[in-house]
Amino acid sequence: MDAADPILLKTDELGRIEIVERDGVRMIRRDVRAARWWAWLAAHRAAAREARALTRLAGIDGVPALLGWNGRELLRSYIAGAPMQQARPRGRGYYRDALRLLARLHRRGIVHNDLAKEPNWLVRADGSPALVDFQIAWTRGRRGRLFRLLAREDLRHLLKHKRTYCAAALSARQRAILETP
Repeated sequence: MDAADPILLKTDELGRIEIVERDGVRMIRRDVRAARWWAWLAAHRAAAREARALTRLAGIDGVPALLGWNGRELLRSYIAGAPMQQARPRGRGYYRDALRLLARLHRRGIVHNDLAKEPNWLVRADGSPALVDFQIAWTRGRRGRLFRLLAREDLRHLLKHKRTYCAAALSARQRAILETP
């Protein structure tokens, strides 16, 4: 990949997401300048929220590192992996590690809020999980009733994916969580 040739991953009302290379380092760029004029404020807030979440999650394996946010573009580290819907993880270890990753997020006061989308879960080459796309994450850090409710929904979405790809590994407690919306 040439430094001048970004690879487009997604474009929508909130801007453009691309793989770029700078100084030989591959990264993801969320370009808010490409947002529709009527969605610019929402796009800016979403990128700022993602920057806050990634700052609070710094150092957690399986979460991209924030490389920069200047109000126009957000840069985060690239995590190689396949989206869940392509990789279709069937091993118990993936879900055990995904639960641990989710617990680390919640301990830092972050709720992802978009884990129903399989593309937000990556399966890395070593089979371990990673999470991306923190633009609608809860970043307030307070662990009140709403935080607990949203954190439980994060867990339920992960368990729904586990039910899809590795149902035999669901524990009785996990099945009970799935049966109680």
